[in-house]
Amino acid sequence: MIRRNKIYFASDLHLGAPDHEKSLEREKHFVQWLTTIEDETAELYLLGDIFDFWFEYRHAVPKGFVRMLGKLAEMSDKGVVIHIFTGNHDLWYRDYLAKEIGAFIYDKPVIREIYGRKFYFAHGDGLGPGDTGYKWMKKVFTNRLNQWLFARLHPDYGIRLAHFFSSLSQNHNYDNLSGQEVFHHGNKEYLYVHVRNVLKRIPDIQVFVFGHRHILIHEEIEPQKELILLGDWIQYFSFLEVSEKGLRLDVFPIGENQKLPLHD
Repeated sequence: MIRRNKIYFASDLHLGAPDHEKSLEREKHFVQWLTTIEDETAELYLLGDIFDFWFEYRHAVPKGFVRMLGKLAEMSDKGVVIHIFTGNHDLWYRDYLAKEIGAFIYDKPVIREIYGRKFYFAHGDGLGPGDTGYKWMKKVFTNRLNQWLFARLHPDYGIRLAHFFSSLSQNHNYDNLSGQEVFHHGNKEYLYVHVRNVLKRIPDIQVFVFGHRHILIHEEIEPQKELILLGDWIQYFSFLEVSEKGLRLDVFPIGENQKLPLHD
């Protein structure tokens, strides 16, 4: 009898970018990883930016990604619970993945107890102080009227327009991500500030998990308080495993001799 007792987290695949060939290579590699873990997985959390763009029209979704969606459907049929968070590139989920693969969709941070520890997880965009321009833009993009107006565009034009805006992102140069994201400790890092503000309200949270930053971090920020940034599936191919034994941040290398490249 298969014992599904592990919970996995991953984020930031940005499928669809920068082009079909490179996206397909990453997608196949991600599906290979899912295949290796599916028999031991109880729950899978995908913390945002799984797609470089995603919008659900009434009768259409962006084409592609059939290998990953098929694998997620297969895992769901086997009893794996799938959780998908919106990211800053794939804000526009509706009910398609909930109906087709039974996924739970979230657009806000979630707090859960896992193996006796309280976790807080989110994509990571728009949290903490600053970045007012993006926060304003996110309100524009998530406005129901604006979404209705966008849906009036033919998908050929709407998706092309969305990919244009996505290409303006500061970390959209997927051939040279290294060095684009710098993690700042203390009050200079907005996720640190956000974590500390959350702890003032909910002091018993022990583990914070975020995507978005394209950096691998696992560190103790206070006694018995851990911060984890999940990296991505563009340069790191990284994931978090949670089990009765504890936490393990690791990589599923696409090349030989890849080591876990944690940032200081």
